[in-house]
Amino acid sequence: MTARRLLRTSPALAGMALALVLSACGASNDAKTGLALGEPVQLGDLQYTVLFSRFLNPYDVEDKGYLVGQPLPKPDELYLGVFVQVANKSKTQRVPVPAGWSITDTEHNSYSPLPSRSPYALPLGRSIGTEDQAPALDSIPQVGPIQGSMVLFVIPDAATENRPLQLNIPGPGGPAEVELDI
Repeated sequence: MTARRLLRTSPALAGMALALVLSACGASNDAKTGLALGEPVQLGDLQYTVLFSRFLNPYDVEDKGYLVGQPLPKPDELYLGVFVQVANKSKTQRVPVPAGWSITDTEHNSYSPLPSRSPYALPLGRSIGTEDQAPALDSIPQVGPIQGSMVLFVIPDAATENRPLQLNIPGPGGPAEVELDI
């Protein structure tokens, strides 16, 4: 390689190396707060990845599957689905998914998940098998459009003005705090 060619490619290689190093920043699942959608976080043996969050419309054909058994919300309330993947990293034990999840708005109002009969619901309080995941492979939520299990909340319409909303996931070494993009 000629000196001239080396000088032209070196800045490009240096730039690529710098981009790789910077993209790795924040990719660690050691951080528990200030997380964005798609960033994995480890709490004990469970690794959580919040994939997506969106309001659900009980009159929409697609959303009816997420809202099985739920009454219509009050006129000033909205259903909010948070879709996650959970992996049990333990090689020796089943691990329960904690039940104390919540959403907090900027006014410090807190909202708890609703019980759900939806086939897409994350089974809060139930155990995930060793080296297994939720949603389970080939299950309805895993092969569905989002490929995640849902935690369902009802929030007042006014909470949409108190953003960002923060999802709080309890667990050992936590809670983890994920900013929801709605």
